[in-house]
Amino acid sequence: MTRPAIYLDHSAASPLLPEARSALIAALDLVGNASSVHGHGRALRNLIDTARAQVAALAGAERKQVVFTGSATEAITQAVVGGARAFAAGAVVISAGEHAAVSKAAEATGLPVKSIGLLPDGRIDLDQLAGVIAMAEGNLLVALHWVNNETGVVQDMTRINALVGPTRHTLFIDAVQAFGKLPLDFATSAPDMMAVSGHKIGAPSGIGALLVKAHADTVRLIPGGGQEQGRRGGTEAAALIAAFGAAAAAIADRYAAADVPALIARLEAGLPADATIFGANRLGNVVNFAVPGVKNATAMMGLDLLGLSVSSGSACSSGKVGPSHVLAAMGVAPELADCALRVSLGWNSTGDDVDAFLAGYRSVLERHRARQGQAA
Repeated sequence: MTRPAIYLDHSAASPLLPEARSALIAALDLVGNASSVHGHGRALRNLIDTARAQVAALAGAERKQVVFTGSATEAITQAVVGGARAFAAGAVVISAGEHAAVSKAAEATGLPVKSIGLLPDGRIDLDQLAGVIAMAEGNLLVALHWVNNETGVVQDMTRINALVGPTRHTLFIDAVQAFGKLPLDFATSAPDMMAVSGHKIGAPSGIGALLVKAHADTVRLIPGGGQEQGRRGGTEAAALIAAFGAAAAAIADRYAAADVPALIARLEAGLPADATIFGANRLGNVVNFAVPGVKNATAMMGLDLLGLSVSSGSACSSGKVGPSHVLAAMGVAPELADCALRVSLGWNSTGDDVDAFLAGYRSVLERHRARQGQAA
């Protein structure tokens, strides 16, 4: 079975950057443990320290604020579950559009979970959030996404920071989809903790990071042997960390060179006239849309046969194609949400990719409508 010819699912995972591949292979040739004090260990430690500086630079963080983890899900769980314990939270506040990594972590705290609704354009209802904060009797852990993984809607971080930052409550931000695409300034902004991921920016899967302010330094998930400045036990995966650092150092230039927002604009302009695009104020690398009457399972199958890889939403759940909780929270009718497709571009996307998708989707639509006409 051959691989799909054209990959249009960067929001799930972006292809490995050449710089990340080179760093990964070079690191695999090193032997030892980064905690050892001999020369081999020091070489690995230097490699990890370099990568920490590279990730910190992309996140607008201080090097000491970067804690490498096995994934963004691990970082999110550490922040939410560990943060709820460390800050004696009485409840966790999330939005109805959160990734499952956030919502499941909130449930795992065993605390009451308050869900903030989404507006029809995909933005979090910040007036509702303000009301929850005003009425809170105890400490809250507020866990929200910066960019929605299904629609690409960019949340109003300025107002979120203003609502939560000056209060006694703890703010965690899932910045996985924002990292490498929007300017992050973790060191001087309001969030106490923030999660980012490697495979969304062209690093391998299996590596992420939790950004932690000094006052949140008591948050722990894996105590272990004191690695990662005592914040996350377990021998560091030096090769994955090196690749993550290399990707962080390269992705901004690669993303800009591809002119991804222009490609998305080109794709949107070529969609059928009866297509509905979901969300406003979206990140310029993704479009989530639907054409009535063509279910996403049917469309994805047809596109896959043409060598075009897209998704219907989060890769963590799209294997079992079903209703999108994000679109439902936005008030999208179920019959239209069942037709939703997510096309996401990245550092190696081209205009030819966009044209191939548009031609392929038109072909899928025509065949589907022809079959429907015959059946009628």
